[in-house]
Amino acid sequence: MIAPGATGEGLLPPPMAPSPIAKVLGQPYHELPQDLFIPPDALEVFLDTFEGPLDLLLYLIRRQQLDILNLPILQITAQYMEYVELMQGLNLELAAEYLLMAAWLAEIKSRLLLPKAPELEDEEEGEDPRVTLIRRLQEYERYKLGAERVNALPRLEREIFIATALPPDFGALKPLTPDVSLVELALYMQSVVKRATHFEHHQIRREQIPTRVRMAEILAMLSLGQTLRLEQVLRAEEGRMGVLVTFLALLELCKEQLIWILQAEPLGPIHFALASQGEGGEHEQVH
Repeated sequence: MIAPGATGEGLLPPPMAPSPIAKVLGQPYHELPQDLFIPPDALEVFLDTFEGPLDLLLYLIRRQQLDILNLPILQITAQYMEYVELMQGLNLELAAEYLLMAAWLAEIKSRLLLPKAPELEDEEEGEDPRVTLIRRLQEYERYKLGAERVNALPRLEREIFIATALPPDFGALKPLTPDVSLVELALYMQSVVKRATHFEHHQIRREQIPTRVRMAEILAMLSLGQTLRLEQVLRAEEGRMGVLVTFLALLELCKEQLIWILQAEPLGPIHFALASQGEGGEHEQVH
């Protein structure tokens, strides 16, 4: 036998604190400010919508983070009735199933609160209405989660759209013939050829004969005790690169004061001699 004021779930839960009517910058407000003016024809917006009484009960259970298997019937019934009264106060039409669920919860609540006579306990047979409610909530939650997973899948005309653009009809296009004469084409070709000459590339080749090697060859020739003319050290078969290397070698030798560049008269032939041989000579040094 259940004592008065007790339920199968334990003592009655303490009264719940009322939910705040609004939150401003994280601060909850349980009462409207006294200086707040609300027009009589103000628009009332009801954001929470449910598909039925089981959906409303499941919403209340999730909001309070309750366990369906250990459902506090008294707490859920109080919240459900408060919500139904709120919708009635907002002049919202309630379906009969909401009122039927309210009556069922009230019956379950009365069975939990009222004591049972010992002679009536054996007469009551059948399934506990709380077990029936919990089973229906579990089935509804399972179907609701499945519907949410199906709804999250990509859907045609929602996330996926079929392209409806038609390809252009290229057969209807007329070929365009340029209105250009043969003389103009020849002039254009001539200008293209002229521009092509500006894109020639300059290639730098590495010297085939190092400058130091040519310097050693010139010193070996001068070490025989004779002077050499410029024509004797230049080699035509080496081309312009050979002439350039020989000329640089002569300048390097003169810079290092290993040879003398001699010229007997203006515009006369240029001779080269070792520095030791040219010091006592009668030739004029050219700088």
